[in-house]
Amino acid sequence: MAQAAAVAKPPAPPRRRRASATPRRLPYLLIAPAALLMLGFIAYPVLSVFYYSLRDYNPTKPWRDGWAGFDNFVHAFTDDPQFWDTLTFSAKWVVVEVGLQLLFGLALALIVNQTFVGRSLGRALVFSPWAVSGVLTSAIWVLLYNSQTGVSRYLADLGLGSYGASWLSDTSTVFPAAVVADLWRGVPFFAILILADLQSVPKDLYEAAEVDGASRLRQFRHITLPHLKDAIVLSTLLRAVWEFNNVDLLYTLTGGGPAGETTTLPLYIANTSVDAHNFGYASALTTVAFVILLFCSMVYLRLSKFGGDEK
Repeated sequence: MAQAAAVAKPPAPPRRRRASATPRRLPYLLIAPAALLMLGFIAYPVLSVFYYSLRDYNPTKPWRDGWAGFDNFVHAFTDDPQFWDTLTFSAKWVVVEVGLQLLFGLALALIVNQTFVGRSLGRALVFSPWAVSGVLTSAIWVLLYNSQTGVSRYLADLGLGSYGASWLSDTSTVFPAAVVADLWRGVPFFAILILADLQSVPKDLYEAAEVDGASRLRQFRHITLPHLKDAIVLSTLLRAVWEFNNVDLLYTLTGGGPAGETTTLPLYIANTSVDAHNFGYASALTTVAFVILLFCSMVYLRLSKFGGDEK
């Protein structure tokens, strides 16, 4: 008994120290300054627009400033036909531009995805217009559409059309001319995104399809398109938002004319705020545009099942 009592008890296991919470919070602490800065740059303008949309605010007529409530919104929907005209044109512009850019961008991506001599140079030429700014793109096409030295002059020399024709001043030709100018810059955006996704398609799928006797069209329909679904949905959504907010190209190219034929809603907002100094009403129109884009984006993503599995 005494011998057993003399045996030393085994030492108790050391207590595990409580893990410090600082290492877990360190990444959030490091990105907090940048996150707060970005939040300030985003949240403050958005909240300011919402606030001024409920006010009559004109810096040139401060005696008329005051609380307006929802009067600006009521005026937009009931007493401003130009709002509906510009909104209709914006929808038309987005549908035509995004549809054609997707079609030509997909075709270009399929072409430059093939193996041929000079493929690197061809890809560089296809993607180069995307590096050009909107204002510079407009300047290039203004020169191309010039009635004295542009394309119409050379076509008239060939007997196609008449001398002195100004495509940007004619209501029957201004829309197609503006569409072509924006296509030149917008098509490479789709080509870049779709080509990047095309290169991730497993080659084994095409080889198996060829063994089964599938034609090129069936391979494109059942292999290529399903694989490109998410890339197409994302690119069309991004481009639709950008085209809806297109101001630089149309403003430089046509100024919204002739006779308001190419005035989009954002361009109308810019004219209302900058030229007419009616910042309260322009803020209300901006809020309406924001809600429209948000609603359409949510519906589009919902209907397209973006990120979901095909059934």
